[in-house]
Amino acid sequence: MKQRKLVVLGVASAFALISLVGAGSLVLAKPKERGERVVHIKVKRFEYLPKEITLKKGVPVVLELESLDVPHGFNLPDLGVRADVLPGRTARVRIVPKEAGRFVFHCDIFCGTGHEELEGAIVVKE
Repeated sequence: MKQRKLVVLGVASAFALISLVGAGSLVLAKPKERGERVVHIKVKRFEYLPKEITLKKGVPVVLELESLDVPHGFNLPDLGVRADVLPGRTARVRIVPKEAGRFVFHCDIFCGTGHEELEGAIVVKE
């Protein structure tokens, strides 16, 4: 009997965690409390603002993403980052760039004609 209750609790806890991660809002402490740089990114059809972001290798950064119109995605595959960016919500992702270079991010939720052009870049310097 105890095992069954633990399994149900485990599933409920896992579902809650998956829901938080899927919403792109799993940041336990506020970035300012940890002394991290925060970069605000706004996205709309068919533009990320800013389009290019410069970061320093090894320095933690929290990206705060906000949609100004419809659901968008933020996919930065070279750094293993992915988030849903929904209107009325702020998606937060934390990254620590481990190598210098130019890394392209793009929208991976179809948002209309012009979706294919919706991209930007993170430039990581030494």
